[in-house]
Amino acid sequence: MDISLSQIRGIGPARLKAFEAAGIRTVRELVMFLPSQYRDLTHTVPLCELKAGDVAAVRVRVAGEVMERRARRLLITKLYVTDDTDTVQVVWYNQPWLKKQMTPGRELLLYGKVEHKQGYISLVSPSIESNEGMLPVYRSIPGIPAKALRQSVEAALKLCEGQWPDELPEPLRRRYGLCERNFAMRNAHFPDSPEALEAARRRIAFEELLLYQIALRLFRNAGHAGVRMEFDDGAPDRFWERLPFAPTGAQRRVLSEVAADLRSEKAMARMVQGDVGSGKTAIAFAAIALACRAGWQAALMAPTEVLARQHYEGAKALLGDMGIRVGLLVGSLTQKQHRLAHEAIASGEWDVAIGTHALITEGVEYRRLGLVVTDEQHRFGVRQRTLLSEKGDAPNVLVMSATPIPRTLSLILYGDLDISIVEELPPGRTPVATRIVPEAKREGLYGFLRQEVAKGRQVYFVCPLVEESEAVEALPAEKVYEDLRVNRLPGLRIELVHGRMKPADKDAALERFRAGEADVLVSTTVIEVGVNVPNATVMVIENAERFGLAQLHQLRGRVGRGSHESWCFLMAEPNPRLKFLASTTDGFKIAQKDMELRGPGELFGTRQSGTLTAGIGSLAANAELLKLTHDEARLLMENPEASEARAVIALARERFADRLRDVAVN
Repeated sequence: MDISLSQIRGIGPARLKAFEAAGIRTVRELVMFLPSQYRDLTHTVPLCELKAGDVAAVRVRVAGEVMERRARRLLITKLYVTDDTDTVQVVWYNQPWLKKQMTPGRELLLYGKVEHKQGYISLVSPSIESNEGMLPVYRSIPGIPAKALRQSVEAALKLCEGQWPDELPEPLRRRYGLCERNFAMRNAHFPDSPEALEAARRRIAFEELLLYQIALRLFRNAGHAGVRMEFDDGAPDRFWERLPFAPTGAQRRVLSEVAADLRSEKAMARMVQGDVGSGKTAIAFAAIALACRAGWQAALMAPTEVLARQHYEGAKALLGDMGIRVGLLVGSLTQKQHRLAHEAIASGEWDVAIGTHALITEGVEYRRLGLVVTDEQHRFGVRQRTLLSEKGDAPNVLVMSATPIPRTLSLILYGDLDISIVEELPPGRTPVATRIVPEAKREGLYGFLRQEVAKGRQVYFVCPLVEESEAVEALPAEKVYEDLRVNRLPGLRIELVHGRMKPADKDAALERFRAGEADVLVSTTVIEVGVNVPNATVMVIENAERFGLAQLHQLRGRVGRGSHESWCFLMAEPNPRLKFLASTTDGFKIAQKDMELRGPGELFGTRQSGTLTAGIGSLAANAELLKLTHDEARLLMENPEASEARAVIALARERFADRLRDVAVN
């Protein structure tokens, strides 16, 4: 199974290179590249039952001639299809060969998304299927067409048929009703039935999650010696006394946990997780102050230059008064400023270095690094956090996350970290009122925005797209920006920010908004993790139905940061999901609901890419496996010398050897 992909017919040098770029080099690795989803072609839906938002298979025949037209860079192909119940429109983009194929009366099996376009129900870019059943759909690999990828996997499966050893102990498999490994691998790709698919995915997910959690426990039990800091019991309280506000009980508790870590002989690996506005940054600054007072350097990494500068200003104001020297290292510094920053870090002239990921690049050397704080998007996997130790003598690591995650999910995502939750919001934090605004009430919204700006407040507009797309029915940021500037809110100072802009231009626009030089900021989700603008009191989210609940909650958290009444307007037709968001501001409840609605796999995204090969993507809606595997890993590690435990531990060491390489193999 560890033979080269070149042994598979149809994989030539170009495709071999494409597979290698995706991290797939052997037949085994290709078989472990599991489908991200499946097209259920086992039953078709009558056209009369289609509703916007459905993803469905339909058996139809072509009614009438094909219509083509060009719009911008798109060739749009339209036709009507019918069955015995109704007639609907089908739309494809940039597929010129379809015109010759779509002859009137031809029967088709189509699979795709149903959208409401221009007042009619339409099938948009459906695939044309030749076989019924359950068809695997894989994450796309550049340079390899979807059909060729599916054929390559099928060929790899045939080469491996019957060769997968069942390495999980049989008593454990029986205990949890897990199917045989060869059955699982075949049915995970080309299932015989929905029931076979469920059994296959459960088996693979269970094994992956169990072994991953065993490996994490091995990593943590290795007890890496770290930087031990000396300070007395009253140091955390003295820090809080220096602040202009009283900390919450949760902040005091979490700082006590962090302080205990810093004083222990084992390197700290802790996540401080809390809702937007819960005061995590104050805890991070407190940890930095404790480290610097004990004679160590600290580094704080932020995901963007704007946020790094914001942290720098906050730290300079707070920590500077305590005699702690704070410096900034970001990409936009001049060559001379970079050189001076490197020298200040290496000599120890800076007690704290604040910046972007440049802080841990090869050219930066620290004199006595004892603490690394990473903010929000820097959710490093185990291996990356381990690599940070090369910047010092196993520095303590503190990870801050403003994305609430259900506790069971945290155990899997961040099993190598201790987790502290800041569950209280400081008194005086302004709750954000959330309203769903259908299109019919849009005009009234603009009047409200003018009133807010007249009071001296600022407004965010967030859009799902950068520019207009024929394929997606949603308001793009560029169009909203022009419409506001010319028609809706003329005379106001309006800025535009999106991910395709040059970083310097984007940061400059964000800085103007933060400085109060703009009234309205039109943006894509690049501001989801962004600047702190206490004067911004309104968040308008266009096409809110296109965002996940957790993401909507994150965007909502951009406002309500000052003492003024704040609002979040969800531009969409009301639905149960958006009504739930409007009913609560509890990020953990929202995250739990998001997991129930979308499945755990969606919440993982690419964050832990390369850490779990298949299990997370296979979870679908089976969150029960998270708890089962967590509990089983704990039981096995309580008696590691038992024969069953020894077998599973050996398998975990082998499976995750390259990712958890610091765990000694006994």
